[in-house]
Amino acid sequence: MTRSAPASPERLTVVLGITGGIAAYKAVGVARGFVRAGHDVHVVATEGALRFVGRPTLEAISRNPVHTDLYEGVAEVRHVALGQRADLIVIAPATAHTIASLAAGLAGDLLGTTVLASSAPLVIAPAMHTEMWEHPATQANIATLRARGVTIVGPEAGALTGTDVGPGRMSEPEEIVARALDVVGPHDLVGRRIVISAGGTREPLDPVRYLGNRSSGRQGVSLAAAARARGAAVTLVGAHLEVPAPSGVDLIAVATAAELETAMAAQSATADTVIMAAAVADFRPAAVAEGKIKKGDDGAGLVLELERTPDILVGLAAVRRPGQRIVGFAAETETDDDALLRVAAAKAQRKGVDLLVVNRVGWSEGFGSPTNAVMVLDGAGTVVARAEGDKLSVAHRILDLLA
Repeated sequence: MTRSAPASPERLTVVLGITGGIAAYKAVGVARGFVRAGHDVHVVATEGALRFVGRPTLEAISRNPVHTDLYEGVAEVRHVALGQRADLIVIAPATAHTIASLAAGLAGDLLGTTVLASSAPLVIAPAMHTEMWEHPATQANIATLRARGVTIVGPEAGALTGTDVGPGRMSEPEEIVARALDVVGPHDLVGRRIVISAGGTREPLDPVRYLGNRSSGRQGVSLAAAARARGAAVTLVGAHLEVPAPSGVDLIAVATAAELETAMAAQSATADTVIMAAAVADFRPAAVAEGKIKKGDDGAGLVLELERTPDILVGLAAVRRPGQRIVGFAAETETDDDALLRVAAAKAQRKGVDLLVVNRVGWSEGFGSPTNAVMVLDGAGTVVARAEGDKLSVAHRILDLLA
């Protein structure tokens, strides 16, 4: 089963196979992930899969008809045509029965014939009970598929159906999509080392309280996932991330602006590219109380003295090595586009960066959202790109400028 990547990965034809396990409901998120990344998704569902998730849902998310029957579309030889057109085949969930069928090369349904008729990369995400996953037959089948070049994503350990807990839980849709796109490339960042900061710093007032912000770290984590998928060696410096770090990425956890400054200075010394996507506190308490600040009985308020934190981005740009590129992020609340652009252009020049990515934030947009809309400016303050969509696709557009 020799499989090669397509010549152009910009818009892929993705065949998403869904088989009959309870995890089939999570395949909706897999389909959505590929669609949001700009790819053409064709679902091939087994009859068992449609017992767990409805055809209308899959068609609405994939934006294409769902294929199930081996004997549909006979005139167009659909059982072969789907596989021939595919740039990538992903099966999620892949049940124990499906894995056994793939290992044996069986073609008893439309999904089996599609796989056998294709030279596209194949990615499967197993999902089953622990005993089934650990059975020698399943492990032998997985070894056979791996030897043929099939990419196996997961399974994870966690809650299964009923009260069971253990290995066998299907990986999350975001991980499956990222790993699958990793297989097909592009791999234009091979040999580069990229350091990325993500999340939001927290500046303590006392042992139980802090000044912070609403950054989830999603965009920085997406940048790390995209850079790793394109072949870079990635270090992610994360401050209170609300999403898991991608696999294959070195994670350094920090809490405060001071810790972030120290970590970024150390890691950037040998990096080809530094991306400061973290939301860093501009101010911190001038003094941190050793114990919890008590609320008095007199009804009086609390006055805090704040001091500026170091401008980490300016510091990194000031000591950059020859050839090293510095990318900054700016989250602004200007509602007018012209005002947003003026603020961003001034900041790009003041910070001394090679690129500045600016996005609008507010009470209901920006932080914590799965999507983003950004402008990318060069060091002179000129807009060189715009991107909008899910944060992984925005991350890839930013990396296009660096690659």
